[in-house]
Amino acid sequence: MTGIGAIIIGDEITLGRRQDKHFPKLIELLAARGLVLNWALYMADDRQRLTETLARTLAGDDIVFSFGGIGNTPDDHTRQAAAAAAGVELVLHADAEREIRARFAELKSEPTEVQWALGHFPAGSRIIPNPYNRIPGFSLGRHHFVPGFPQMAWPMVEWVLDSDYSSRFNANPSAEAAILVWKGLEGTLIHLMRQVEADFPGVKVFSLPFLGSKEVERHIELGVRGAPQEVPAAMEALRRGVVELGYAFDEK
Repeated sequence: MTGIGAIIIGDEITLGRRQDKHFPKLIELLAARGLVLNWALYMADDRQRLTETLARTLAGDDIVFSFGGIGNTPDDHTRQAAAAAAGVELVLHADAEREIRARFAELKSEPTEVQWALGHFPAGSRIIPNPYNRIPGFSLGRHHFVPGFPQMAWPMVEWVLDSDYSSRFNANPSAEAAILVWKGLEGTLIHLMRQVEADFPGVKVFSLPFLGSKEVERHIELGVRGAPQEVPAAMEALRRGVVELGYAFDEK
C-alpha cells in the first residue's frame, strides 16, 4: 500500500537551533484533503546519509515530501544526494532555466553561475513551481523536493498534492471518537482494545495516557479511528467494556 512520508533536512533542526514547522503543517495540508502522513524522518545535512536514505525510499512506492537542502551553499546536499541515489546526473532543467531567467529579468539582472546551479536537478525530474520567487523545486518519481523556507515550501506542497494526487483525496474517509477513562490503566484495558479491533476490523483503537497533574487526575484518552460507519458501534463497545471493568468515563 502506498503511504506518504516526509524527510525534513537541516543541521539547524537536528542541532536544535531552529524548531521544525513542516511536520505539523504537512499533516494539516494532508488532512484537508483526506490524506494522512505515515512516517517522517529528521536528517542532518549529511550527503552520504541522505543518499543512502533516498536510495531506499526511491526504491519504494511511497509518496515522499522532502524539505530543505536544495540550495547551493556548502551545507546543501539534497539535489546531489537525490541524483546519486537515483544513479543519474545533475542537469540544468529546461523549465527551471526558464523560471530562473524570468526571475532575474524581473530583478533586471543576469543570473550568475551560482544561481544557475539552483536549476540543476537529477535527470528525469519535473519542476515544482515556486510562487514566492520562481526558483523551483523538483519532483523525481513520487519524491517531491522543496526548500526549507515555509513561505515557499508549503504552497509548493499544496501544488503537488492538487496537481498530482487529487484522485486520492478523501478516498478512504475516516472518523474518530474518544472517551476519557478516569484512573484507567492500559494494562487492564489491553484485552478490551484488542477485542474491539477484532470485532470491528475497519477501525484502530488508540490510547493516550495522562499521568495526572494538580489540576487533572490520571486518565486515559481511549478511542477509535477508522471507517465512519463502524466508529459509533466500536465506541459503544468500548464504553460498555470500560464500565464492565469498573471505570468511570466522560465523553471527550
